[in-house]
Amino acid sequence: MQTWEAITSRRNVRSFINQPIPAAHLDQILEAGRRSPSSQNWQPWDFILVTDREQLRELAKVWRGAGHVAQSAATIVVVAPSADNEFHRAQLDLGQATMAMTLAAADLGIGSCHAGVADIQLARELLGFPQDRDWALLISLGYPADRPLVPIKKPRRRPFDEVVHRGRW
Repeated sequence: MQTWEAITSRRNVRSFINQPIPAAHLDQILEAGRRSPSSQNWQPWDFILVTDREQLRELAKVWRGAGHVAQSAATIVVVAPSADNEFHRAQLDLGQATMAMTLAAADLGIGSCHAGVADIQLARELLGFPQDRDWALLISLGYPADRPLVPIKKPRRRPFDEVVHRGRW
């Protein structure tokens, strides 16, 4: 898949078939996150890859909207410190890492969906990350159960001319 095809095909996938993702593909997705841009090259992230079925079921309990994690083939947990850097760009950095990984997944025909973490203590108990990391989000991964990833011809998005302003508003 080419970059534009991955961008136009990527969508949130919450239902997956029961098929493992090759380790090389998981590593490629993780590498996309590791290589993503970071303000002042801070790289505030750590990634925890979860593939164990029982652990995925328990991980799905950290947020009411994370049910898709339970049936995913794998979930990447993006963990970061609560303290932001002096430029206050941690969320931007983590967003870029997340988007890089979801696009890399789409490029491989792998669906993804992101979710927050409300119960950080449960996440810490399940995953063992240190106390100085108290910010996390989830990226579930798997092959879509409903339909393969293909370019979406009519995305449900605001019209281009309503969103894009040239020169000024």
